[in-house]
Amino acid sequence: MLPDEQKAFLGGLTIRTMTRSEIDLAVEWAAVEGWNPGLHDADAFYAADPTGFLIGLLGDEPVAVISAVKYGATFAFLGFYIVKPGHRGHGYGKQIWDAAMATLTGRTIGLDGVVAEQEKYRKTGFTLVYRNIRYQGAGGGNPPASADIVALATVPFADVLAYDRPFFPADREAFLRRWIQPPQGTALGLLEKGNLAGYGVIRACHAGHKIGPLFADSAAGAEALFLALKATIPASDSVYLDPPEANPAAVELARRHGMAVVFETARMYAGETPRLPLDRLFGVTSFELG
Repeated sequence: MLPDEQKAFLGGLTIRTMTRSEIDLAVEWAAVEGWNPGLHDADAFYAADPTGFLIGLLGDEPVAVISAVKYGATFAFLGFYIVKPGHRGHGYGKQIWDAAMATLTGRTIGLDGVVAEQEKYRKTGFTLVYRNIRYQGAGGGNPPASADIVALATVPFADVLAYDRPFFPADREAFLRRWIQPPQGTALGLLEKGNLAGYGVIRACHAGHKIGPLFADSAAGAEALFLALKATIPASDSVYLDPPEANPAAVELARRHGMAVVFETARMYAGETPRLPLDRLFGVTSFELG
């Protein structure tokens, strides 16, 4: 683990733990890269693991960032792996990567790798498990009248946490408490016979709004939540959904509503591949934190 006060001087690069405000910088860089993070993601990201974000500096200039967020004692997720344009090709990415990986020894590690970097990840021990495909469509429409859809805030948090647990390889309570209360967004739950049978979150992003996660016990339930969530934003606004290709019903949901492919990543793991209920996973929570 790299303590907050510790600095690693590697070829002129200083690597240390990010401050909370520096995570905003990482989000801005991710937006420039076209990853389209949420406008308020940083608060939930920091809550997940305040020690899990590293920054590399040349003097006072930030030139590289990465997140290595730890969940529990056995799992972690890598993200925000960016070297600032103009400073690429000097080994700074490798240095901050190695510093991040050194904090995760003994854990299964997940990441969502962009196409250009996937071969590099394979060479460092990551295995491609499935692709996540980003679809873009239009907001608006009407929520389904037949489904029992409620504000997620009306559902006991313990029930939300219990429902979420199978979809992620480790407990993520601190992250989830903030994620389901987006400052510019909506979180909805689907009830069946009074029990939670799915939930989804839509949040404002640098471009449009993104739905994530979208979890449901059935394709019909996922579609009901999808329609209710996108109905909360104007028809003139774009909506994005990141379904795993390994769930054909999720891909068909996006296609059925006229959404087009705009981006993709590969879900990769180093260590034991977690067993997730992909048939009930219709939209990834976040490419940055899993």
